[in-house]
Amino acid sequence: MAPTTRPNNEDREPFEPRQSEHPALHPSITNVPVTPGFGLDEEKEPAREKNNSLPFDPETATPGPAWGDKGSYFPKQSGNDRASSSTEQAAGAPTGEELLKRLSISSESTKKPDLADVDPRAAHPGLNLSGRLISATFAVPYNLGYSKGNDWEMNSRHGTSALFDSFSYLASSSSPWNHTLVGWTGEISNAKATVEAPVQPTLNKAAAPIPVDPKKPAPQQQQPSGIRVGREDRERLEKQLERHGGKIVPVWLVDEVDDGKDEYVLKDQSRWRTYAEHELYTILHYKQNEPADGRAARKSWADYYRMNKLFADRILEIYSPGDIIMVHDYQLMLLPSLLRQRLPNIYIGFFLHVPFPSSEFYRCLSRRKEILEGVLGANMIGFQSFSYSRHFSSCCTRVLGFDSSSAGVDAYGAHVAVDVFPIGINSISTTRQAFEAPEVEERIKLIREMYAGKKLIVGRDRLDAVRGVVQKLQAFEMFLEKYPEWQEKVVLIQVTSPSAVVSERGDNTQEKMVNKISDLAAKINGTYGSLSFTPVRHFPQYLSSEEYFALLRIADVGLITSVRDGMNTTSMEYVVCQKENHGPLILSEFSGTAGSLSGAIHINPWDLGGVADAINDALKMSSKERDDQHQELYSHVVSNNVQSWTNNYLKRLLTNLSSFDQSFATPVLDRAKILSQYRQAKKRLFMFDYDGTLTPIVKDPAAAIPSDRVIRTLKTLAADKANAVWIISGRDQAFLDEWMGHIPELGLSAEHGSFMRQPLSDEWENLTEKEDMSWQQEVIDVFQHYTDKTQGSFIEQKKIALTWHYRKADPEFGAFQARECQTHLERTVAKKYDVEVMTGKANLEVRPRFVNKGEIAKRLVLEYGDAAPEFVLCLGDDFTDEDMFRSLRQSKLPTDHVFSVTVGASSKQTLASWHLVEPSDVISVISLLNGFADAGNVGAVAVVEGYIPENRI
Repeated sequence: MAPTTRPNNEDREPFEPRQSEHPALHPSITNVPVTPGFGLDEEKEPAREKNNSLPFDPETATPGPAWGDKGSYFPKQSGNDRASSSTEQAAGAPTGEELLKRLSISSESTKKPDLADVDPRAAHPGLNLSGRLISATFAVPYNLGYSKGNDWEMNSRHGTSALFDSFSYLASSSSPWNHTLVGWTGEISNAKATVEAPVQPTLNKAAAPIPVDPKKPAPQQQQPSGIRVGREDRERLEKQLERHGGKIVPVWLVDEVDDGKDEYVLKDQSRWRTYAEHELYTILHYKQNEPADGRAARKSWADYYRMNKLFADRILEIYSPGDIIMVHDYQLMLLPSLLRQRLPNIYIGFFLHVPFPSSEFYRCLSRRKEILEGVLGANMIGFQSFSYSRHFSSCCTRVLGFDSSSAGVDAYGAHVAVDVFPIGINSISTTRQAFEAPEVEERIKLIREMYAGKKLIVGRDRLDAVRGVVQKLQAFEMFLEKYPEWQEKVVLIQVTSPSAVVSERGDNTQEKMVNKISDLAAKINGTYGSLSFTPVRHFPQYLSSEEYFALLRIADVGLITSVRDGMNTTSMEYVVCQKENHGPLILSEFSGTAGSLSGAIHINPWDLGGVADAINDALKMSSKERDDQHQELYSHVVSNNVQSWTNNYLKRLLTNLSSFDQSFATPVLDRAKILSQYRQAKKRLFMFDYDGTLTPIVKDPAAAIPSDRVIRTLKTLAADKANAVWIISGRDQAFLDEWMGHIPELGLSAEHGSFMRQPLSDEWENLTEKEDMSWQQEVIDVFQHYTDKTQGSFIEQKKIALTWHYRKADPEFGAFQARECQTHLERTVAKKYDVEVMTGKANLEVRPRFVNKGEIAKRLVLEYGDAAPEFVLCLGDDFTDEDMFRSLRQSKLPTDHVFSVTVGASSKQTLASWHLVEPSDVISVISLLNGFADAGNVGAVAVVEGYIPENRI
């Protein structure tokens, strides 16, 4: 039998936020079995087949597609039923929306497997797949116990059963993939078998008592400073993990490294989950934390960044070209981008297992940009329901300014697909555990005897406000009041297991929740109970798998009232367990499962009266209604199992990779890398565009004046004698002199390289004074013609270039007139003179061909001679800056020394190597190099320097 992923009472989680002192959470309460007559010591492990130490069993997973002639997960089809595959139908889709349409038509028109089900490498030859799949999840599927020099204790980890089942399938011989699982070790504890009592000193019984000074504190026993894990023990763990089935690669998150002894020192292990579970989990479930001074959030953000960076390092150690990387859940939302920064053409999928909130709520997150940028490093992003995917796309547009649609987001020069993949469960394994274990039958018998003649409503949730346990009890109380005929006939069995999520920092949230639930249960029992009858049985504990499945099988109604949830697998396990009883399922509409289980009775958990009515309806439902509802639910759960979910996601990912050219994607700037290279370099060159790079684009060009922060940041940067800082702009000399001329260390270049002013000089050099400029009058005449016809447009006349602006005109009409004007100029002036017509952001510019920013960039690099700069940072936002990027690509500078960065939310394809979203990001990066780490930069500082800056500015 496949070992269950449901927790046993012995396997208590070692990573609770702190030991609770609440009496209801005391082991004397939580260790009491739900079923009378079965003590913890009497529990028997279900019969397990070989390889049984895994929390999932690859050999017993439902067969998946296999390479070659090993067979297929799908039933065979006759040759006459042949239809074009979904891969073939999707090929050549010009847009994301068209791709979704073709795939939808394909899935509806045929159930026949295509080549991707049998051999993904043959189905997508252009991707050069290796056949390897690397899954990144927050923690390995074990709780680890450590004893120096001995084998590691490995116990099944609680939660995420569906995800572990997916890994089980991928690790099995039924899957076409060579699978590797990468995860954190989790909080490592001392092995139970080796915990020794402190050695007591031997006392001479004849000796006199030692005098005790009451003013002097009693000596405290010295505790070891953390857990120290040597190289041999680390290698032993990796061998054990691989020996237990499937390749699992641990990620070590350590506080210190003792280089002399080659030991990892583990101290504050829970710090690595703090940001994800306190900040992200909270906001993703539509909750907010109490206001704080920001210091704790700053530190936890740095840890979150470092953790994701260490995951990226570990994955790249085992990565080979053609591998697929699959990243799971909110703890690793920065990982896709961190991988993309290192390998721009890597294949990455990301799946979020929890909800994603609306933009109005998500925008409350302080690091909202960084999280979205991190996820957008993936090629495809999957969600549990359509509303979550829609919210994500909306946030990318509202927060980052990227274009988005139902098909995905256009970001960083590529299309990032966004799609919906409701996860399932391993229905075969669930059926086997629920119906084939004799212990389950014994528990069912005892529960029936205990609640003879009563209708049973069963709920099982974690101790978390988003699970809606309080609302469930309040609704049940209203049900008993509203329908008195059910009093003393219905029992609600509510099992509430302690939460593994540190959702708050030390404010007794869990205790408050327990108090509220206990008070409600006591109130209901006091009002509607008697000496012989208790309407609410609340068990705040973990369940053994036998008790869990026994309750699901014997229940008359399943009740799930989560107020915000991802994919609630309990609802699907309930459906499978009810294949004989056909009990109705009442399911919150706010659960991610609601969209999939349309046959359930959907309720709004905040509408207590509505929930009470639903309970009454479920209890009175006729046999035919129960049978019809269960048939629909059961058919869906069995056919849309976790193996199907895994296959569907990977097939859609490969189809998107084949349909869209990802080679032009430009990753987000790696701030840790740029800071590291900056610190190492002795000679540094900076080249900045002005409009759209240092300052935002505005409708009136004269209003684009630099802020005080921009001026101070540039002054600080230019004051370092190792730095040569240049502003290379399309602006004229007068503007640059007025706003930048008072910083003597700055070099200035006006009108796209027509004029130069060296640092520490007031003189401008005209690089075009010997050129024929007679073309200008003809261009002015053309520009004036279109200015007269386009309200809101105007001409900017510089000494060399001429620019026609239409920022203030109607956007659509202005763009139309610009195209007409450009065509006019290219047919006339551009053919007579050596000039080029350039399109900018709401402008047209005509300039000599020999004048461009690329020539200035080339000249500045060549001025260094043989002693080339060791660090070059070049930033610009539009097509005129592509000349600089092109020039740097053609130079002989080492690529690791050059950081060419395009700025803006445009999804344009660029010659730059990196991307920043807006001018404020540019100033943030320059401030980082100046030594000022704002909240968004503390992660990069922590990675490079090994510590977290204390200031919170």
